[in-house]
Amino acid sequence: MLKACLNGSREVGEHAALPITPERLARDTEAVVTAGAGAIHVHPRRADGSQSLRAEDIANALVAMRARCPGIPIGVSTGIWIEHDVALRLRRIQEWSVLPDFASVNFAEPGAVELCYALAARGIGIEAGLATVADVRLLHASGLADQCLRTLIEPAESEIEAALANTTAMITALDEARILRPRLLHGADTAAWDVLKMACSLGYDTRIGLEDTLTLSDGQRTQGNAELVTQATALCGIH
Repeated sequence: MLKACLNGSREVGEHAALPITPERLARDTEAVVTAGAGAIHVHPRRADGSQSLRAEDIANALVAMRARCPGIPIGVSTGIWIEHDVALRLRRIQEWSVLPDFASVNFAEPGAVELCYALAARGIGIEAGLATVADVRLLHASGLADQCLRTLIEPAESEIEAALANTTAMITALDEARILRPRLLHGADTAAWDVLKMACSLGYDTRIGLEDTLTLSDGQRTQGNAELVTQATALCGIH
């Protein structure tokens, strides 16, 4: 499965095709699904373009996207940088009126375990975001691994060799802990395409989009999310 990550934490103006409004997110959702994406990851925004966990902003994005592509699984970020107060972040999720299919939880962040329980209580799938071996160990110690929809292996290193080495270490840690939930592997910036190729070689799910990279595999600046997904499906043989 190839997931499209449409906007992430990119600032307005970083790329002309970066989707921010519900209407633009909906248009890009349709385009990437047509190009081969099987799921969507998105960071809904306020009217001023800043990231948001508020119920109205989550609902506006999800309703618009689902209207264009009914049935496509859509997930959101719960990053602590979106809502710095851990207790308020939990309350925001409890206030959601329109629910995403899944949400990513970064296990390096404070309150990650409690956040997972809050999502599970609402019937929202949990994606365990793992950036280091320490995150894998925390997931294992929490006892939550079997409740997760999937694990996200997310090396943050932009240097290719470092990203691949960290990825290998996390995979080893997951195997040793016998965490067998489906795995989605992706990288960022200059390491994005090499990590994607590694994911495909291992038979893991992966993702691509303007959140992870602004360039194609040859280094040329991409036209947008649909072009990134088109190239990724070709590289991975996804039909």
